[in-house]
Amino acid sequence: MAVESPFPPFDPGNRDTPDVAVRRRIPFRHIVPNVITLLSICAGMTGIRLAFEGRFEFAVLMVLGAALLDGIDGRIARLLKGQSRFGAEMDSLADIVNFGVAPGLVLYAHTLHEARSVGWIAALLYASACALRLARFNTMLDDPNRPKWHGAFFVGVPAPAGAGLALLPVYLSFSGVDLGLPEFTASMTALYIVVIGLLMASRLPTWSGKGAGIRVARDWAIPIILGVVLYVAVLVSFFWETLSLTALAYFVAIPFSVRAFSRRARREAASED
Repeated sequence: MAVESPFPPFDPGNRDTPDVAVRRRIPFRHIVPNVITLLSICAGMTGIRLAFEGRFEFAVLMVLGAALLDGIDGRIARLLKGQSRFGAEMDSLADIVNFGVAPGLVLYAHTLHEARSVGWIAALLYASACALRLARFNTMLDDPNRPKWHGAFFVGVPAPAGAGLALLPVYLSFSGVDLGLPEFTASMTALYIVVIGLLMASRLPTWSGKGAGIRVARDWAIPIILGVVLYVAVLVSFFWETLSLTALAYFVAIPFSVRAFSRRARREAASED
């Protein structure tokens, strides 16, 4: 008599198919992306711990590291052909921790606690908006009527970008920018992260970088490569200042993404007439 494993199957959604019932082994490539997702959760949770220990620079780096891991786990899954519904659900749960809870608590420990209850309410609203944004994103994935070209845009600011934007007050603090009295700085930060939460939960179209099919002229290839190298060099040399400018550049790009989405929608509507 075979002893039943004490652990549930890795992908319970597929356990009822006859083939899986017979073949109880799964390829290791299905596990790798989920390990990366779990590592991102560990990074976000460690960022929270470091923030409450007063090591804010390392705390922010952990949140940014979680965003980096979040950006590569899906690509690795597609590269290894290891996508699964299980992995998609776990990725969303990780995003709530890494880009909703962690930035809110890091900001509370760094600045928002000076505003007392107002700062805590702002952190709660930010985390709640992040959760709402991720829930809507998951439901949109199952929408069969969504046009394919919409894949080039996110609906609202994506959670990793929202976390990066929310931490802008911390970047400025590390860059030596003094906004005045701690209570005033905390109040402004509270208002700021509520605005970021609203941007995440909004329906503003923002560029996703996925499915855009961007092609560049050959003459522009070398300047673009050199531009990326320059950005990395400046980032290494002036880390917090470069992150601050990057966040500001993202804000500037939002109106352009809205305009690009509107133009594309008009072209598609005209082509259907």
